[in-house]
Amino acid sequence: MTEIKTTIMLAGDIGGTKTHLAVYSSEVGLHAPLAEAIFPSGDYPSLEVLVQEFLSRNEIKVDLASFGVAGPVVNGQARITNLPWVMDEASLAKVLGLSSVHLLNDLLAFAHALPFLAGKDLHVLNTGRPVPGGAIAVVAPGTGLGEAYLTWDGTKYRAYASEGGHVDFAPSNTLETGLLHYLLERYDHVSYERVCSGSGLVNIYAYLKDSGYAEEPDWLALQIASAHDPTPVIVKAALDKDRPCTLCQATLGVFISILGSEAGNVALKVMATGGIYLGGGIPPRILSAIERGSFMEAFGRKGRMSKLMEAFPVYVILNPKAALLGAACHGMALKHSTESSKRAMEKK
Repeated sequence: MTEIKTTIMLAGDIGGTKTHLAVYSSEVGLHAPLAEAIFPSGDYPSLEVLVQEFLSRNEIKVDLASFGVAGPVVNGQARITNLPWVMDEASLAKVLGLSSVHLLNDLLAFAHALPFLAGKDLHVLNTGRPVPGGAIAVVAPGTGLGEAYLTWDGTKYRAYASEGGHVDFAPSNTLETGLLHYLLERYDHVSYERVCSGSGLVNIYAYLKDSGYAEEPDWLALQIASAHDPTPVIVKAALDKDRPCTLCQATLGVFISILGSEAGNVALKVMATGGIYLGGGIPPRILSAIERGSFMEAFGRKGRMSKLMEAFPVYVILNPKAALLGAACHGMALKHSTESSKRAMEKK
C-alpha cells in the first residue's frame, strides 16, 4: 500500500516586475509557508538562477514546484511577456533537482485561488445578484493585463487561461478614439494591455500630455525622468490630496474608465454571473479612485445590455498573495490527484 507522506512544494508568482516564491508543506497547509521571499525579476537572467538563490538561503528539501507565470503556457513551456525569460517544465525540474515542475499562466493561478478567498480578501464594488455555479471572470492589470475565467462542472469550479488582454482595444468615446490613433502611430497593434496596465498608464499620460489636454508640472517631469518605472509616480501624483496633478488625475480617470469598460466586456463574453474579480497589483492601490463611480459607470455602459450589467457582482482582490496561493493550490491538487490514481491502481 502506498504511504501518504508529507509533500514539500515550492510555489511561485512569476511576474515581469517581481517574483514571489514560497515553500509550503502539505502537513502544515497553505496558511503558513515554511519560507517566503520576493525578488526583482529583472535582476536575474533566468528563473532557474533566481530559484537556486532562494533555495540556497533555506535548507529545505523541496519535492516539486508550481509556478504561475505572466505569459502563455504551451506544452509545458512559457515565455514571460514582459521579461526575456524562457521556461520549460522538464528543464526546470532537471536543473533544480525536483520530481516535477508545473507551469501555469499567472491569471490561471489567480483563478485557482478564487474559491479559497475569504471576505477579508475582497472589496465589493457591486453586490449584484450572484448565481450559484455561475461563471467567474478575472481581469488583472499589473505590469501587463491578464484575464482568466472559471466554469462550474457540477461539483467544482474549473479554471481556464486566456490571453484576452491582447485583444484589440476598442475606444468608447472621443478621447479614447484619439488615444487609439496616437498609439497606432507608435505600435503595430494596440491591445487593451497597451492602455490598461502599468505601461498603459504611461501611454495614456504621454497622450494627454502631448495632445495638450493638461500641462506637465516641472516637478513631475523631473520625477518621471529619474524614475525607473514612471507608473508609481503617476499614480501617487494622481492620488495626492495635498498637491493634486491635473494631468495625472486625468490619466488615472481614463485608465479606470477603460478598465471598467473591459471588465464589462469580459463579463458579457463569459456571462460571469458568479462575479467579476479585479486582480493584479494596480486595483488595490487605486481603490479610492475606482470607488468614485467612473469604473462602474463604464462597466455598465453596454447599450441594450446595460440592465443586465447591474446583476454581475464585482470585487477587487485585496490579498496580494492570491496568485501565489493559486499556484500552490494547483500544485497540491495535481500531487493529490497523482497519488490518488496510484492508490486506485494498487487496489486493482
